[in-house]
Amino acid sequence: MERPAGEGVGYAVAGATGNVGSEVVKALAAAGHRVRALVRTPDRAVAGATQTVVADLNDPESLGPALEGVGGVFLLPGYAAMDESLARAKTAGVGRVVLLSSPAAANGAGGNAVASYMAASETAVQGSGIPWTIVRSCMFATNALEWSAQLRAGDTVRAPFPDVRAAVIHPADIGATVAAVATGEEHDGQTYRISGPAATTPAERLAVLGDVLGRRLTFAGLTDDEARTELHASMPQQYADAFLDFYVAGSLDESPVLPTVERLTGRPPRTFRDWAREHGDRFR
Repeated sequence: MERPAGEGVGYAVAGATGNVGSEVVKALAAAGHRVRALVRTPDRAVAGATQTVVADLNDPESLGPALEGVGGVFLLPGYAAMDESLARAKTAGVGRVVLLSSPAAANGAGGNAVASYMAASETAVQGSGIPWTIVRSCMFATNALEWSAQLRAGDTVRAPFPDVRAAVIHPADIGATVAAVATGEEHDGQTYRISGPAATTPAERLAVLGDVLGRRLTFAGLTDDEARTELHASMPQQYADAFLDFYVAGSLDESPVLPTVERLTGRPPRTFRDWAREHGDRFR
């Protein structure tokens, strides 16, 4: 459902109801921008949005009304018709694109399905003719929500890749970074890699979550063979193989702790404990 635009809209945000897109909307709104939230389902309210408009980046024809009068666009990677969507954005007069990507994009030529679609999305944005900025984010803190069903059933989490450290990032810091780079020519053509403030294992993050919830939780790490079996049973093979490539073969290292969030936003990144305190009710 679209609400009146009033003075016009500065930014359109794809995936506005998701863990990251919702934070981008809030951060842009907090910075004083009028935001058009792009949603797939009518009548979805999005906190901070000036408008909500139904649009689907897999259907570029739906983007005409969504992009009309918009100065900038935030995009997620991996849409099938990215080139056509970007062409429509250029025709509509969009003046800037900020793309969420991953450090995996640097290995996009290696046959990994996830890295390949990240790299393809970056290439499309870079060739769009629209000024662009790419934000390559580390693993999201919200990945811990994958444990929610197990934690509602008991106090043990079985999960893959127990020895893999990642400097997980709070989605609010992704939103703040996007808002910081969404204006200003100094960000044109820049690719920024961002992380959270500490590299931790899944067991260490579960311990923090248990402390926040007031529960004694146990982490049971899967062997690589167990992980392979469970991933192949739960997702398409090419994506299961991609995650095994990342975290068993070691093609992706998300452990570096980087200063980028603080440099771009003026404040240090939030901790996993911060995220757990805000979202602990989602595990009950």
